[in-house]
Amino acid sequence: MSSMFLFLQGQALIFLICITTFLIERSVAGIFDVTCYGAFGDGVHDDTQAFKQVWRAACSDENPSILIPSEKSFLVGPITFQGPCKSANIHLQLLGSIVAPKDPVAWTGCENVCWIYFTGVAGLFINGSGTINGNGQRWWDTPSRTRVNGTCTKPTVVQFNYCNGLRLNGIKLVNSSRDHIILTYNKGVTISNIHISAPNYSRNTDGIDIFFSRQVQIRDSIIQTGDDCIGINTGCSDINITGIRCGPGHGISIGSLGPNNTFANVENVYITNCHLEDTQNGVRIKTWQGGSGYARSIHFENINLKNVENPIIIDQNYCNGGHSCQPQVSAVKVSNVTYKKIYGTTSSKLAIKMNCSNSTACTNVELENIYITSVEPGKKIFATCNNVKGKASSNSPHVSCLSQ
Repeated sequence: MSSMFLFLQGQALIFLICITTFLIERSVAGIFDVTCYGAFGDGVHDDTQAFKQVWRAACSDENPSILIPSEKSFLVGPITFQGPCKSANIHLQLLGSIVAPKDPVAWTGCENVCWIYFTGVAGLFINGSGTINGNGQRWWDTPSRTRVNGTCTKPTVVQFNYCNGLRLNGIKLVNSSRDHIILTYNKGVTISNIHISAPNYSRNTDGIDIFFSRQVQIRDSIIQTGDDCIGINTGCSDINITGIRCGPGHGISIGSLGPNNTFANVENVYITNCHLEDTQNGVRIKTWQGGSGYARSIHFENINLKNVENPIIIDQNYCNGGHSCQPQVSAVKVSNVTYKKIYGTTSSKLAIKMNCSNSTACTNVELENIYITSVEPGKKIFATCNNVKGKASSNSPHVSCLSQ
């Protein structure tokens, strides 16, 4: 019996099983198994069309649940999952792996500058023990703005746009060519127990970047990347970050805000109970000269640091290397910022660096119960400030540079 005959026989059997399973489960619970829509799951064949078909079917259902089965690897090209869907809630259970093409030349149709794009999908719940693999290795050594096939720059792994009520739980994201997750224009988001990882030399591989979103909670997760673990950017309010293990990477950042003389607004941010290890920065606020707007009511509390280069930093002269940044008068106004119970070790002399605009002071900045020491026993460390108004108490190193 030929191997081709056995292969065809096996494919026919899989098809019959899928049809039977689909008819039974579909009638009971609205379960949509991607392998029943033609996906191979062998990591070799392109399963993009199967994913598009399963989405169309599930999005039209009244109570859908999409299944990405375990022990399979689905090769998928750039894809958009468009809403709104018929149901107020849609569930995607990720048990296997979704992998991006390895070769940048294989990328086409990157209109949204991302690999997986969810837009207008309310009530989306993605959970499971599976992995989304961005296969970014060949992108990391290319310049950030390099275009492939005339359209594609380095793609984000997954972007959620206008996905109110989004929930992510348990999944893993690895080796993005750029950001792993971007949130834009969302409300009521909960991300928990996820694991994001990329090597510390992978440039611009932020863990989670948030823009124009509110009521976002990120908790109990591990983020290890080559850039910011979490970046909170313009248009964000009511953001709660807790229980994050960050490192390697560039720490947890507000910004950068106000590039190219733009308006920025961030407020009501709470970052608590986090551990940062072997990171370039700890907790950071960064704004460009020439911007406008505000970053206010930002609170960092109970932060543990281990071998962090810049534990506490406000930089209103952020320039992000490679730019010709000339002194400008206007700046994003930074105010009502608290740092409490931040402790651990630093690898540099400056544990606290607050460099605010000469024209626009940072105001109502409070530091309390800060205890940071050098990783080198006995080595002195310092704090420095420029145009910062506020108060400090019970801190080591002593912060004498704040003005009332």
